[in-house]
Amino acid sequence: MELKTKFIPINKQDLIENDWEAVDIILISGDAYIDHPAFGVPLLARYLVNKGFRVGIIAQPQKDEDYQVLGRPNLFFGISSGNVDSMVNHYTAQRKIRSEDDFSPNGKTGLRPDRAVLVYTQKVKQFFKDITVVIGGIESSMRRIPHYDFMSDKVRNSILIDSKATILVYGSGERQLLEIATNMKNKKDFEEIRGICQVIKNKPVGGVLLPINDETFLNKEVNKQSDTEQNNKNSESHFYKMTKTFIDNYQTKTLYYEFNNRFFVHYPPAEALSTAELDDVYNLPFTREPHPIYKGKFIKAFEQIRFSVLSHRGCYGGCSFCVLGFHQGKTIQSRSKDSIIKEIRKIAEKNYFRGTISDIAGASANMYGTFCKARLSQSCPKQSCLFPDICKNLNISEKPYLSILKTAKSLSKIKNVFVSSGVRFDLALKQQDFIQELACFYTSGSLKLAPEHVNEKVLKKMHKPAIEKYLDFSKIFFDISKKIEKKQYIIPYLIVGFPGSTLEDAVELAIFLKKNHLQVEQIQEFTPTPMTIATMMYWTGIDYETQENIYVPKGREIKLQKALAQWYVKTNKKLVLEALKRVNRIDLIDFFL
Repeated sequence: MELKTKFIPINKQDLIENDWEAVDIILISGDAYIDHPAFGVPLLARYLVNKGFRVGIIAQPQKDEDYQVLGRPNLFFGISSGNVDSMVNHYTAQRKIRSEDDFSPNGKTGLRPDRAVLVYTQKVKQFFKDITVVIGGIESSMRRIPHYDFMSDKVRNSILIDSKATILVYGSGERQLLEIATNMKNKKDFEEIRGICQVIKNKPVGGVLLPINDETFLNKEVNKQSDTEQNNKNSESHFYKMTKTFIDNYQTKTLYYEFNNRFFVHYPPAEALSTAELDDVYNLPFTREPHPIYKGKFIKAFEQIRFSVLSHRGCYGGCSFCVLGFHQGKTIQSRSKDSIIKEIRKIAEKNYFRGTISDIAGASANMYGTFCKARLSQSCPKQSCLFPDICKNLNISEKPYLSILKTAKSLSKIKNVFVSSGVRFDLALKQQDFIQELACFYTSGSLKLAPEHVNEKVLKKMHKPAIEKYLDFSKIFFDISKKIEKKQYIIPYLIVGFPGSTLEDAVELAIFLKKNHLQVEQIQEFTPTPMTIATMMYWTGIDYETQENIYVPKGREIKLQKALAQWYVKTNKKLVLEALKRVNRIDLIDFFL
């Protein structure tokens, strides 16, 4: 189906211009409407239109009439908080309200509600009785099973049950939404669609039971701080068992649990898109612009990706604090070189383009084109193909990615091509040509790496490589930079307050940073996000691998850990002194202060 309007319809006038009496599907998003493939809802809207469905978008609805602007869809409403979880978007690790929303015009806050998926679903059901509601996006995907919620400091039920939506889609969603829309059009049911969750009447046959029947575990009125010690232990034990059961089985088996005499069912993930299928998605006629309703307004999230191109989806790094593997999967879904170059040519034709492609990458740039030689990526129970060691079945050639970078750089109107996404340095050590080319041609002056910490036991809990690999990569990179007479930097990403880390570990990190003359301005305080292994460890105090009890830093100690990592900040001196006294390391006072 071809649109007569430049953008996906957002109002009745757009429907008239397209000769549509009504739409089949309405997608609601917590983000501003930016017609760019980096934004999930516009991408899915373009995809469904291409498959023959009439689709409308409602972006950041505020008033009751906003939900009714396109009328009642023939098939369903699709609801997403946008590219980010609304609670992560709104609140910091200290549970303070953020001052800006990068996905809203002029950074204005308050244009998406807290727990946006719940609010949007409630509103839709209020105005359209008995309408089918499909929830998806990162907020739904990461809250699809019972999960620890940092803001309320308790375990919440699946967002599907809390929202009373019809279906939950997890992952990128193209296959699932198309099958749901096609089934509804043909009056078929939705059961056993891969990549969805449902609530059904009958117990599924042959499924794996998630061990979460204990009332204290799902009672949302019970706050952990006010509960009894025994109930705390029961809840923590159940949460660990549920997490372990889920991770061990979700890729290949149907999972379920009973709640209020019905059954929540989680089907295995949708199959990864092939290169040809992914190309078809990214070759759709995106304008790569914010909708004209935002004319003259600055949208930071758009500006950050304006001159970048996504080359692949997925991640097999398996970091214990990261949600990407549970959302997009471990399989690397790579676009073809032709498709990527075609998009770059399109960017180069924009009148505001000044010659620099800021990024060609995915979550980890040098994962492009890599794959499992044994074809087990969608069924292998290992969470990481890189930790504790690089899997022997992993094909890690850097040649396909370098070929794209070189071709892009050679195009007319292209002056520079940079890799701005993170690089897996442990993988890059097996890709020596990549490091050489990266240092010589594709670094804009600084390179992002994520060692996260230096302490061995903390890194193991993070599922991150030993710090020696970071140092090995850094030496090669700097040696090349020196040889070609380019002054370049590495920006390390670090996390403090991680489950299992102590103040002594923070001192070790601070010593490493000072000895290596690293003054890191941005240090992340660990924030528990739904579904991750790290969040399970934070909530339960149980190590995922060993089942042993671990220390979980909270409150002021996290502030002290961060101050140690930023010892050079004058206002941190008192905190650094307090931290050193706490761990009986006053011998380091002169070293730091």
